[in-house]
Amino acid sequence: MTQENATPFDSEGDAFRDECGVFGIFGKTDAAAVVTLGLHALQHRGQEAAGIVSYDNGQFSIERHIGLIGDTFTKQSVLNRLPGSRSIGHTRYSTTGGEGLRNVQPFFAEFAGGGFAISHNGNITNALTKQRELQKRGAIFSSTSDTETLLHLIAMSEHEHFVEKFIDAITQLEGAFSLVGLTGKKMVGARDPLGIRPLVLGDLDGAYILASETCALDIIGARFVRDIKPGEVIVITEKGIKSHFPYGETKGRFCIFEYVYFARPDSTIEGQNVYEARKRIGQELAKENPVDVDMVVPVPDSGTPAAIGFAQEAGVPFDLGIIRNHYVGRTFIQPTASIRNMGVKLKHNANRSAIEGKRVVLVDDSIVRGTTSQKIVQMVRDAGAAEVHMRIASPPTTASCFYGVDTPETSKLLASRMSIEDMKDFIRVDSLAFVSIDGLYRAVNQPGRNNQCPQFCDACFTGEYPTELTDRDGTDATRTLSLLANNG
Repeated sequence: MTQENATPFDSEGDAFRDECGVFGIFGKTDAAAVVTLGLHALQHRGQEAAGIVSYDNGQFSIERHIGLIGDTFTKQSVLNRLPGSRSIGHTRYSTTGGEGLRNVQPFFAEFAGGGFAISHNGNITNALTKQRELQKRGAIFSSTSDTETLLHLIAMSEHEHFVEKFIDAITQLEGAFSLVGLTGKKMVGARDPLGIRPLVLGDLDGAYILASETCALDIIGARFVRDIKPGEVIVITEKGIKSHFPYGETKGRFCIFEYVYFARPDSTIEGQNVYEARKRIGQELAKENPVDVDMVVPVPDSGTPAAIGFAQEAGVPFDLGIIRNHYVGRTFIQPTASIRNMGVKLKHNANRSAIEGKRVVLVDDSIVRGTTSQKIVQMVRDAGAAEVHMRIASPPTTASCFYGVDTPETSKLLASRMSIEDMKDFIRVDSLAFVSIDGLYRAVNQPGRNNQCPQFCDACFTGEYPTELTDRDGTDATRTLSLLANNG
């Protein structure tokens, strides 16, 4: 995460960045309009840019724009340029940089057998190594995205049929990927063998849908069919669906932080409703770290479900002691130093009438650098709170993510360089506590973390990465994974 990519209200990158969202539909009139609605529902996964590809009568059409879905793709003139009954889309946040239209997905390429478009959520952790190999074979890259690597691997595959080429390509990749692709005859989807990132299958009046989350199905009235399995390649044609399992039987390691923060609360992922999981995290947090207070206050909006669960378990009133301004966008311009120094107040304001004279516990989803938490605590104190405590609905974040989430370098994560007591003093709260890793696992219906065989990817908390990190651990130590531009 860089200062240039930080929003004006996240205090020099003091927030986890959402990833990216993918959506595709096969066999529906005005498919691009349906994709636009699906991407609206997935806007939380990326607000930087979006793209849609459609197919109609032998012709692919492509629209890619910087900005929000509602600002770009709701114009009828844009949708008119995307005819057809087959379409895929992508909403993007570049998890490490690479801003600009050339990195906006879906990517498209003309192969010998026809055109192909691809959308990707995740991070390919050996992309740099593969790119260098491909360049030696004559490949020329037109973007700085790890996703483009997949296109070149498909193009250079010696297999005869497209699905075989696609499988040949993805089995050379490491890391996390949920993919939705489109050819003239089929739509394909795939998850990495650990299923780190989500991907679901839906049905809308006989038209099949692939999407990052179930909330994208809800917005169009589609029926949830199932999650795509870890390591599954699903191929959708006019004849129906066929699945391939090139990795054999695999044991998933789904990203546990999807339940904490990334997924939308109204989505159901891997059989669990995200909102209910977040409430259970709050309940575990209250059991493990009780505090004598007058009220529970969420840090909106991501801390709200956990705060509700905390209040229910603790038997303490829940109240909106902080009000969020929903109209502070990514493009807000800060013309003067005095405006910049307002920082958090552009997004949050303390509700003085609710918290004055009260002992308050703030519940938030995570602490990254700690500077935003520090400012929120001071804001609540300035509004007259008698005591300010903080409870965090995830374990301390001590390691960077290399699987499609933009996190600061490990050295800039507050928990990687401070004890909880030191963090408490830095944030200036009366007490600070985090849910334990076992408490987090219990909240998502596991008895606890099995250290021999964890059920989730929890590397940001434990530093135990479930895949190879070739580009970070390879011979070129100066070019780390975090320097490779990714499209989330």
